[in-house]
Amino acid sequence: MSVLESIHDPRDLKSLSAEELKTLCNELRTFIISELAENPGHLGSSLGVIELTVALHYVYDTPRDQLIWDVGHQAYAHKILTGRKAEFHTQRKLGGISGFPKRSESEYDAFGGGHSSVSISAALGLDIAAGLQGKKQHTIAVIGDGAMTGGLAFEGINNAGVSGKDLLVILNDNKISIDPNVGALKEYLLSISTSRGYNRFKQNVQQALRAFPRLNRAIAQFVLSIKRSLLQQSNLFESFGFRYFGPVDGHDLKALTKVLEDMKHIKGPKLLHVLTVKGKGYKPAEQSQTTWHAPGKFDMATGEQIKGAKGRLKFQEIFGHTLLELAEKNDKIVGVTPAMPTGCSMNIMQAEMPHRVFDVGIAEGHAVTFSGGMAANGLLPFCNIYSSFMQRAYDNVIHDVVLQGVDVVLCLDRSGLVGEDGATHHGAFDIAYFRCIPNIIISAPMDEHELRNLMYTAQQGGHGAFVIRYPRGKGNLEEWRNPFQSVKIGESRTLTKGKDIAVLSLGPVGTDVAAAVAELQNEKGIEVEHVDLRFAKPLDTAMLHDIARRFRNIITVEDGVLNGGVGSAILEFISDNGYDVRVKRLGIPDEFVQHGQVRELRNLCGYDKESIKKAIIFCTNKK
Repeated sequence: MSVLESIHDPRDLKSLSAEELKTLCNELRTFIISELAENPGHLGSSLGVIELTVALHYVYDTPRDQLIWDVGHQAYAHKILTGRKAEFHTQRKLGGISGFPKRSESEYDAFGGGHSSVSISAALGLDIAAGLQGKKQHTIAVIGDGAMTGGLAFEGINNAGVSGKDLLVILNDNKISIDPNVGALKEYLLSISTSRGYNRFKQNVQQALRAFPRLNRAIAQFVLSIKRSLLQQSNLFESFGFRYFGPVDGHDLKALTKVLEDMKHIKGPKLLHVLTVKGKGYKPAEQSQTTWHAPGKFDMATGEQIKGAKGRLKFQEIFGHTLLELAEKNDKIVGVTPAMPTGCSMNIMQAEMPHRVFDVGIAEGHAVTFSGGMAANGLLPFCNIYSSFMQRAYDNVIHDVVLQGVDVVLCLDRSGLVGEDGATHHGAFDIAYFRCIPNIIISAPMDEHELRNLMYTAQQGGHGAFVIRYPRGKGNLEEWRNPFQSVKIGESRTLTKGKDIAVLSLGPVGTDVAAAVAELQNEKGIEVEHVDLRFAKPLDTAMLHDIARRFRNIITVEDGVLNGGVGSAILEFISDNGYDVRVKRLGIPDEFVQHGQVRELRNLCGYDKESIKKAIIFCTNKK
């Protein structure tokens, strides 16, 4: 029996020898690679923390001692060691385990982690709560993969540094999130990790700490002054009230277990700087870390990625090509992204115009306000943020863009249901949370041509905050490079005329509506008037007056939450204008949708093609 097969929960690690622990790490790495080759997920990050994960569970008494993983896609080895090995093949599948830590899934998942930079704040809260209730525990936040660039991480450090709590923050420094890390913090960490004099000195300091765990204040200040002289700068983390240790090799299991044992006996807030390699132990993932962050299916033996049929581009790729095309003609256009140039395809413009594309790190609020500042001085930013991540910048949109009256194009990639990443990543709420803001435009293209036309319209300027939301994945058009056409703000388009019922759709879900309409015409002779709204705000009121006068039944379809969505906007219009019309809304219900394939989730939510057909049949009473 392999060592991994003998592990049912972290307690089983305690009896393993040093050699067996090393074997366990190798087996974990092989297991994760083999599983993800067939069932895609986040590969590189989890491979990079194998030794750290084993060391943490070996040294600490989990789940009494609480681990918080930030960001959550580092946690695959953690899941496997905490009783979920047999279920691991179901990760990210409908009804299976989540790809991120999830409190309802396991007592070992102390705090959920789908978005980054939350671990320090959450860990401090957990630790203070334990103290107030008389619980004895160690609390460890594992932050990395670029998450330390987020503002919330520094808010947490600022509070934790004066808390007096015995909190341990482990900075997993692998120098890359999805794309290479950027900014002053990256350069600072590099200066620490490459300072030979500092590293020799810190080893001596660690030995002294083992001998004298309660150094008096005078000695501590003396140590700090020497550190500063060796680094020629103050240690950032110690300035925040944390004792800094490291950097240490995150793949040296023996050294890790020893230093973690030491950490248990050192009082106060502590930060352990651990150097790891993303994709460690699998050569293709080490050599191409961005590609192998989440590579899809691949051949484990050769490292060859298994690609689907070539043809249609993804929406984000069309966004990237179109942005470059527009920027070549409009020198006011700049691109802004919070650590996602490859994910949102802004790397296409970045390759040609690096001085006009700004990766600001995992800092969504800053990305929006930074864009507002550039717009206030005459530029036209295209600020691309995933829909669910834009939730973190809501206040910045209101105060630093809309209230300023400046032109910023807010591009919401991954809007609607995104699939296997689940509840933390679905772009479900953006229509509802933006619709209540005055002086904002909210648009959603039904297809690739409409995406290009909306981007072209937005770059003409003079519109203020202009939201363009579009989904993850591919569209339906083989020939996507259409000639640009301006779109009149707030104007819908009627795709089919009919007399039985009106269906109003927003965004790419309209392609499912169009297919349902065509099938019902052929199968049952139902004549549907299908309108592509194009805009959730402002609405096409002339079209709505016409529809409300001619139809007694209207169906709305959107890839967003029903509460406060575009269907709600149309209900408000019907009510405000006194029309006697029944409105049936299809979209995401008032619940958090879990993970699975998009087609499965749309079926569960009741707005896939077959659900749309059933709703039309029901509302028209034509069986």
